[in-house]
Amino acid sequence: MSNAVYTLHGFDPSPYSVKMRALLRYRRLPFVWDAVGSPRDVAVAAGLPPVIPVLRFPDGRLMNDSTPLAYALEREHPGARSVVPDDPGLAFISDLLEDFGDEWLTKIMFHYRWYYAADRAFAQTWVVSSRDPVMEPGVRQATMTAFNDRQVGRMALVGCTEQNRPVIEESYRVVLDTLDRHVRTLPFLLGSRPSIGDFGIYGQLQILSVDPTPAAEMRDRAPDVFCWLMRLDDASGVEGAWIDADAPLPQGVTALLRHAAATYLPFFEANAQALQDGRESFEVELLGRPYAQAPFRYQGKCYDAIRKKFAALPDAARRRLTPVLEEAGCLQYL
Repeated sequence: MSNAVYTLHGFDPSPYSVKMRALLRYRRLPFVWDAVGSPRDVAVAAGLPPVIPVLRFPDGRLMNDSTPLAYALEREHPGARSVVPDDPGLAFISDLLEDFGDEWLTKIMFHYRWYYAADRAFAQTWVVSSRDPVMEPGVRQATMTAFNDRQVGRMALVGCTEQNRPVIEESYRVVLDTLDRHVRTLPFLLGSRPSIGDFGIYGQLQILSVDPTPAAEMRDRAPDVFCWLMRLDDASGVEGAWIDADAPLPQGVTALLRHAAATYLPFFEANAQALQDGRESFEVELLGRPYAQAPFRYQGKCYDAIRKKFAALPDAARRRLTPVLEEAGCLQYL
């Protein structure tokens, strides 16, 4: 199967699409990047949830949702430039950081894309031209307006409200500052080769590096992060190793864990409690400010999954991680 070709149905403005594209490139798995038309239509036609990207396996199977896809590729191609560290403790840290990217940094991406007028205008053009670059002007404008209205209408559902804006924008600055320091001392999060955690964070930040307002802030505040994203976009030439599992985690990784414990994990816990209680909304303090939104069922599943991964760790790995996660503030949520 190593010489068979995959097809990745996605499009450039989608953080999860570019995440999987970069992962496939790093793993040197032959694939076709199919960015024509609507990848959601491919998912729906296959009876899958309307989630992108969609990966067509060489045997014709179709799957979507980037994290399950990454692990499906691990099963299909075991050991071949894996993005999962061999050590179970490091693998858990990588999984946690990937989920932090997928489920928290996505709020930052969505906020910047649809809050500021310049970003909304650019996003409409990028999304519509990615689906069909040649469109009759009246149809193009109507399609852009409809897409803008749909996405802006979803902002509160995602948690991108005026009340939450200070938390979201401060979080972006913390992540930029932390990563900028880290990538000057280590090429990737957990060594000189990328992990699934790198790709989870990459997907969201890659979009933020293109949309006008967050891109300007990234280039001004964290130019090394911008360069890191360009390297990770196609890391097919990278050869490297994981850090020593028995050595202390890099300072940048522990700083990201502390930030996850101040944002993503308390958000997850409050969201899960609201789902359990059947409440229509919840409020939690993040970074010293109130954050509120309606509970989101999918993120409840993600929280359950990451807690189960921690519980399933071998005893030795859990004992080694416990003081690290406790010091970072993560343990109480796991």
